[in-house]
Amino acid sequence: MTSKHNAAAPQGALVLFSGGQDSTTCLAWALERYPRVETIGFDYGQRHAVELTVRPTILEKMRAMNPDWAARLDADHLIDLSLIAAISDTAMTSNVAITMQENGLPNTFVPGRNLLFLTVAATVAYRRGLDVLVGGMCETDFSGYPDCRDDTIKALQVALNLGMATRLRLETPLMWIDKAASWELARTLGGDALIDLIRADTHTCYLGERGTLHDWGYGCGECPACALRANGYQQFAAGNPA
Repeated sequence: MTSKHNAAAPQGALVLFSGGQDSTTCLAWALERYPRVETIGFDYGQRHAVELTVRPTILEKMRAMNPDWAARLDADHLIDLSLIAAISDTAMTSNVAITMQENGLPNTFVPGRNLLFLTVAATVAYRRGLDVLVGGMCETDFSGYPDCRDDTIKALQVALNLGMATRLRLETPLMWIDKAASWELARTLGGDALIDLIRADTHTCYLGERGTLHDWGYGCGECPACALRANGYQQFAAGNPA
């Protein structure tokens, strides 16, 4: 990360890229729209750290999939945010059963995670001359996390721009669509090749399970992330029979 912020630089995007289904779809979405796209991932002591190991393969295959994407896809940044695990007590950062809490949220909710992710990403974007952040937050088909809601993202966009004197834009292409529509969006963006990549190479399961390849991808099949992904794929497949 060497270049300085330059208001006159061509518009570019920094995609929050975890290695999961949603962020991979968002990456394809950004590659269709922006002349330069960089990616950023976070090692925060997550229980499913396997998602970090699949990221390079996904990036390599997306470059090979489309020459235009290859020309636009630039640097990847992996940031150490292990302090999140140090100050959190959640099922995403500890080996405990996934349950609902008294506040109505699942204990997979990591307080402040997306707020910190976006703040750090905005700092990297500033230095790299990028003026769009792209994230896979969604409040249509999700686990109820308050930091995935549209109001949160809009408020944070205002705060970041006030705090850095920028005109950064936060884009959330999945915000108002469900998982079935996310699968369909991926097919629209990259055809069957992108669907196959998402199935076989991305990782979403909270437990980090990659022992069995289901029709919807790898995972335990029981955690909330797997349930959403599997149900969405079944609806998508029903509308797109072979």
